[in-house]
Amino acid sequence: RLGRTLPDLDAELFLAPEEWQAAYILSEKPLPKEPPCLNTVVRLIAGLGGFLGRKGDGEPGVKTIWLGLQRVTDFAAGLRYARQAHDS
Repeated sequence: RLGRTLPDLDAELFLAPEEWQAAYILSEKPLPKEPPCLNTVVRLIAGLGGFLGRKGDGEPGVKTIWLGLQRVTDFAAGLRYARQAHDS
């Protein structure tokens, strides 16, 4: 709901850096240099859950956000493990 009411909030207030980066990687979008706004990341996550984002679709629903968030958290965990393995 905050993605709708306060869309310009920094995504890192709610997501770990690996999580919003995973949303960009899985969506095949270039990573921004600065943390993106919350609404942008919510729409990327919802897109991974099946949200099409067409002109008349409105805002993403709970189900598409949840499905996309499951993919993002799994991928983010993989990123963390890969970075830990690389650093050790």
